[in-house]
Amino acid sequence: MKTAQRLGNLGTETSFRVAQDAAEWKARGNEVYPFHLGDLNFPMAPHIVEAMDKAIRDGKTGYCPGPGIPELRAALADDIGKRRGVTIDPAEVVVTTGGKPVITKFLQVVMDPGDGVLYPSPGFPIYESQIEYLGGNALPYRYVPTADGFAIDLDHLRASIDDKTVAIIYNDLQNPISAESTEAEREAIAAIAQEFDLWVLSDEAYFEMRYKGRSKSIAALEGMRERTVILYTFSKKFAMTGSRLGCAVAPREIAEVISTLNTNDESCTTHYVQWAGIAALQGPQDEVGRMLEVLRKRRDATCSIINSIPGMSVAVPGSTFYVFPDVTEAMEAKGIATLSEFSTEALHNTGVSFCTREHFGRRQDWEDRSYIRLAYSGIGENDITEGLGKLRDWLAQG
Repeated sequence: MKTAQRLGNLGTETSFRVAQDAAEWKARGNEVYPFHLGDLNFPMAPHIVEAMDKAIRDGKTGYCPGPGIPELRAALADDIGKRRGVTIDPAEVVVTTGGKPVITKFLQVVMDPGDGVLYPSPGFPIYESQIEYLGGNALPYRYVPTADGFAIDLDHLRASIDDKTVAIIYNDLQNPISAESTEAEREAIAAIAQEFDLWVLSDEAYFEMRYKGRSKSIAALEGMRERTVILYTFSKKFAMTGSRLGCAVAPREIAEVISTLNTNDESCTTHYVQWAGIAALQGPQDEVGRMLEVLRKRRDATCSIINSIPGMSVAVPGSTFYVFPDVTEAMEAKGIATLSEFSTEALHNTGVSFCTREHFGRRQDWEDRSYIRLAYSGIGENDITEGLGKLRDWLAQG
């Protein structure tokens, strides 16, 4: 039977395919060092678990308002606003089943078929997937390597804009490359958005996953609140990936439409999970600090070993829990032509499982270097050292 033609434009988060390959390799009795998925091997804090359990015991298991329960919307408005230096009305907050739905709902609200949307490349693959699935024109903008990591090529971004471009997706503290904008870069993106009258989706999933300094939101810049939708998620900071809780912070007219989309799509976000979200925001933050300290040690171990491997190099990121090393020379020395072959051979020879640049949107014509992404969020420090040591030894064999 016939299916919809638009399904041909639907991509996916292909890192889950890497996870399947790793699981199959492990099932055959092999050791696997899991650097592939950006999940966290930390438990939810006990007070969050207790709040969820209490909500279930109290009967908060039925339907609730589509935009979220008032108590959580108010808590989110207060916390997100204070941390970004902006005033947020709870009516501008719409609770969602994780951060990912905000991407699709933002595009549904601001983009008609044929409109252009700028998105980072490499970047979270759902950006490209949803733009194209909804009939938009996906306009990738590129990053250039620097001594500190990567920077947006602002000239290339500007040159990609035409009279059909309606929005830009901006992911400061970026997955997969861990790039963080300078103040000047953030201000330049804001200026471009205002000059060309673009909506902005500010994906702030990793806003508080940082090891020094303080994050800033593009929404706090002059003239940006009225054109910016913030994507917020509980998944990273509170290790609540499976709970599926997040929100959109949007101008009120946009928030109202996203709320309507909620009602159409899933009715509401799970009621008792929302009470856990309140506990996460308003309860003790000790577990967050401890998790970040563990992640910092994992980052340091990962980067130290990578930079000791001939043909591999990476800048030490100040945020997220990913590194994006250049492996061009390492592949050449090994006689490996493609990233797909490199990842398979690495898994089978060392047990190290990782994603590659190809898992983060379509590779572009301008790219002449090869990169992989290692997530250290779900692997302990000892396994990091052991696994990457095996990778180094394998590559040294020539």
